Amino acid sequence: MTLPPQLVDSHCHLDFPDFNGELPDIIARAQGVGVTRMVTICTKLRAEPAVRAIADAHDSVFFAAGTHPMSAAEEPLVTVDQLVALAAHPKFVGIGETGLDYHYTADSRDVQIESLRIHIEAARRTGLPLIIHARAADEDMARILGEEHRAGAYTCVMHCFSSGADLARAAVDLGFYLSMSGIAAFPKSQELRDIFAATPVDRILVETDAPYLAPPPHRGKRNEPGYTAHTAARGAEVFGMDFPTFAAQTTANFDRLFSKAAAWAQAA
Repeated sequence: MTLPPQLVDSHCHLDFPDFNGELPDIIARAQGVGVTRMVTICTKLRAEPAVRAIADAHDSVFFAAGTHPMSAAEEPLVTVDQLVALAAHPKFVGIGETGLDYHYTADSRDVQIESLRIHIEAARRTGLPLIIHARAADEDMARILGEEHRAGAYTCVMHCFSSGADLARAAVDLGFYLSMSGIAAFPKSQELRDIFAATPVDRILVETDAPYLAPPPHRGKRNEPGYTAHTAARGAEVFGMDFPTFAAQTTANFDRLFSKAAAWAQAA
């Protein structure tokens, strides 16, 4: 029996109620199509214990935590020390998601920026990658990421990247990574695919953002980690690569950026 190429779902939300009671089956389906690891993301620190418990219960699941920008004005402002303390857990592999979202929550711009800078400092102190959500905030995002990087280096992935070419170039110039979600596989996303195609393939990750943004042929339905394979298949086309080669490249990219997760997997 030939095993499918290995992939990593670098960003999903397994604690969301969409998956209640189904996690063992969902993880098994993912592994059956080659998605051997996944990172589940905590978006509000009060949910961190539940997210951590999922990672503790499943060998293939790692986790990250932060305050989502759309919740920055509603949640207590996280501290650097809180994030650094969470990073002591062996399966805690990233800081965030954090970022800026002016599409729905532009009125909380100032607190979003304050929260973002706190998360960046935590990424610096821990050496863990920053996980960025950016929507309708390209100019501020590029400026802040650049300012902070000049103040002290850190690593970063632009999760579910769907912003403009200028922000993509700014991120890549800083040494950051862009992550392809199901949006990149939507029929009307050719402009976004062109942005990815102009990016070095060694800076590309793949993800689902499950339960959201399912790629074709599941668009409009609940997303799940196994569907990373559909996005990766489209990604392989974008880069003119065969699927196994693209899968191996994005997995190597993940291991380079999320080195703590790679070390765990090697030790297991």
